[in-house]
Amino acid sequence: MLVRLQSRVFIVCKCERNRCWPGIEMTDLQELEITAQEPKEPLASRVVSIDALRGFDMFWIIGGWYIFNGLHKALDNPTTAFIKNQLTHVEWEGFVFEDLIMPLFLFIVGVVMPFSFSNRLRRGDSKRKLYRHVVQRSVILFVLGMIAQGNLLDLDPSKLKIYCNTLQAIATGYLISAVIILNLRLNWQIIVTAVLLLLFWALMALVPVPGQGAGVLEPDANLALYIDHIILRQFDDGLNYTWILSGMTFACTVMLGAMAGHLLRTELSGSRKVRILVFLGIGTLVLGALWGGWFFGVGKFCAGPFPIIKRLWTSSFVLFSAGLSYLLLAVFYLVIDVWGFKKWAYGFVVIGSNAIFVYMLTHLVNFRAITGVFVDGLDKFVGPWNDFIHAVAGFALVCLILFWMYRKKSFIKV
Repeated sequence: MLVRLQSRVFIVCKCERNRCWPGIEMTDLQELEITAQEPKEPLASRVVSIDALRGFDMFWIIGGWYIFNGLHKALDNPTTAFIKNQLTHVEWEGFVFEDLIMPLFLFIVGVVMPFSFSNRLRRGDSKRKLYRHVVQRSVILFVLGMIAQGNLLDLDPSKLKIYCNTLQAIATGYLISAVIILNLRLNWQIIVTAVLLLLFWALMALVPVPGQGAGVLEPDANLALYIDHIILRQFDDGLNYTWILSGMTFACTVMLGAMAGHLLRTELSGSRKVRILVFLGIGTLVLGALWGGWFFGVGKFCAGPFPIIKRLWTSSFVLFSAGLSYLLLAVFYLVIDVWGFKKWAYGFVVIGSNAIFVYMLTHLVNFRAITGVFVDGLDKFVGPWNDFIHAVAGFALVCLILFWMYRKKSFIKV
């Protein structure tokens, strides 16, 4: 069974006057009620933007990259070159659009968690049963990650990579965040998230790596990579992405998404929620940029106190990517749920409704090879458009499957 990281329920939270979110009359949420009441209207009609944003994110994973890369090969002009550069990960320090895709995935998982947990408790699940569900989902996600990129299905221990995939990062972040959300009030959730960000920075800056010293943040020499090598040994993926120590910052990305989830389920007006999301987005974006050493006058990333490095999932990277995620969520929520313009996002909603399924499907099935049976004959006629046509054909086949599942209300979940 696969995972559908979504739940459709509306719950309320208690606030004290003048102690809730910034920019509104009730500022600073003091107490989070996990107990819920029946929604006044189906939540699906209120937060379509969550599915749409998830689908937007998945679009780039399952087809967008290949389509725009093929477009650049066909046109090869400054505009397509810029897009291609934005869809190519930076080698180490810095940030481009492609570096947002994975953290946005984790962020959206966090957005959904408060809804999902309250729904389960509302229908009568005990806290023990909820913990069992959290552990089960985390294990399934971790195993799916090993299947997708860890060579688990090869059944060859020499090829096995234990920890190397986005789904495994989600599993870790989800598990840690669940413990935080289920046991702490919102103000303490914020404090713990901040402490984890600072703790990761302190460990990376102060703990010496044998033979390298402390504070080294090089691709082949840093504390997080050293810990991975020590623990994973021959099952390490051999790349300079880090996983075990970075688990605490994976959780921070999920928790920052959960803050948005807490906000969206309140009964504040839609426009007020959008203003708060924009406030959070700009705030975390600026904090991440400053911590990471972004010099606005120069217009490029420079080595700062704690550089923005996706492969290490540094604290500055968490804040910077979360800022962009908040802003994207604000735009989607404003257009879809506040203004009511939903038709344009239908395709994204369809993709987002079976996100984990389509993620696994495109990792296990070579859709380009399948559609190649029908379009390979065009190669001699289309010239440089060959890659673009293959990419569009493969993506179209995936979409046909997803549209059929959506029409049949088939949503694969645990």
